[in-house]
Order: sequence, then C-alpha cells, then structure tokens
Amino acid sequence: MKRILGTLTLLLFLTFAGLSAEGQNSTPPPYIFGEELSFEVSYGWLNLADAKMQISKKPHEQNNKPHYKIDVYGKTKGAATIFGKVNDNWGTYLDIDSKLPSMSYRHIEEGKYRKHEYVHFDQENNNATLELFDRENKNLKETKKFDLPGHVQDLVSGFYYLRAQDLSKMKAGDTIIIRGFFDKEIYNIKLIYEGAETLNTNLGKKETYIFSPQLPKNKLFRGEYPVKVWVTKDQNKIPVKIKANLFIGSLNLDIVTAKGLKHN
Repeated sequence: MKRILGTLTLLLFLTFAGLSAEGQNSTPPPYIFGEELSFEVSYGWLNLADAKMQISKKPHEQNNKPHYKIDVYGKTKGAATIFGKVNDNWGTYLDIDSKLPSMSYRHIEEGKYRKHEYVHFDQENNNATLELFDRENKNLKETKKFDLPGHVQDLVSGFYYLRAQDLSKMKAGDTIIIRGFFDKEIYNIKLIYEGAETLNTNLGKKETYIFSPQLPKNKLFRGEYPVKVWVTKDQNKIPVKIKANLFIGSLNLDIVTAKGLKHN
C-alpha cells in the first residue's frame, strides 16, 4: 500500500513535471501566494490519505531573486496506516520571473524508510547539484552534479508551469513532450490531451481539460495510459481529479477544498 500511495503522488507531479521552457508560450500565472488545494485519496470506498498543494503566503528569496515556495504534502490516514504510515513532503522554489525552479527538495517518510534530498538547479549553465542527507536530515551524505539538456522542471514546479500555459487552443489528440529532472534522471514523457469533460466535484460542477501521460510498462498500473488528470477549464486551471487504473480496481485523488484562488 505504501508503494501504491507513493507512486500515485509521484504520478500526479510526474504527469506535468518538466515542460521544456523552449517553445512554450506562457501566459500570466493563474495562481497567487497563499493558494491551497486539498485532496482525498481513495481506493473504492476506502479513504486512504490526504494530500495538499500549498503556495507560500509571501515571496522567498533564492539567488537574490523572489520565488514562490510551493509545498506538496501526502499523509496516510485511517485504516491505511495499518500497512505503514506515509508522511511525505515535496517542495520547490519557483522563480517568479522565469517560472523555473532554483531548488527542489523531498522529505520522505514511508514506514521505516527515510529520505531527505535537495537539488540546486543552475538553469543558466544547465546543471544540477544533488545533496542527500541522513535519515535525521542533519548530516550531508552525498553530493553529486548532473548535466542537464536545457531548462528543466522538477516534480512540483512542472505542474505550476503547465498551469501558466494557454491550454484553450489544444485539440483532442494533441501531445506535449515534457521534460523534467527527478531522482538523478531526466524524464521525457508524452502527454496526451484527450478533450474536455464536465465533472461533478466537491467544488461543484466544473468544465475540465483531460490529460493522460504515456507511461512505461510497470507492475502496478493497467494499460499504456493508466492515469487521467482533470484540470479545470476556468482561469484557475486547478487539478480536481486524478484516476489511476491498477491491475485490480482504481485509485482516485479528488479535490476537497480550494482556498486563496486568484480568480473567484
């Protein structure tokens, strides 16, 4: 269960992580400081976990430039804790002007497993430096430098970069090749736009865009396009639902609340 929950959360951001900055026409971002999105993860009738996407209430400085500090949290609850507690935090410092990450971090607690990692991006010189700390997040264990093929996003920043794109002109079947850096590797994934759908959500009835990433074969998910993501077709462009088809049943992530939105 820990593996499934961790992978679903990963897929949420890997789906959108790493849109290449080259060739993208960005519009003013539809998000602001203080935005907070809360989700519930379920399998059938079981509520397994809570997830949250949160933008800091004020700018944070990195490299003498203002940044959005964005955090994503995932935590098991109820009966799911029997299989082992999950308490994860992914984060990024996103440059307000370039919409590129300057630093990302992961604090992973899944059962007895711990991981504390920081990645410093040099987007101008196309490299990244990874720092891995011990399980108490006190002592540096490993430092490694990586060459990048150009501008990249991380797991969290990539989703917010996508939200800043003009999606209104996309047609069913259109594809976007996405590029991101995660876990010491560069990922290039094809993202398919499937069209629009009206969806009943906790926030009411919403017109949405539907996206599906093409994923490599694995033992958890069923089919070549096992994950679908619904993003609102309004000015906020927030995710309201994710469905992952497993070999047995499906896992769902549904929005519960949305606070501090830029557009009412």
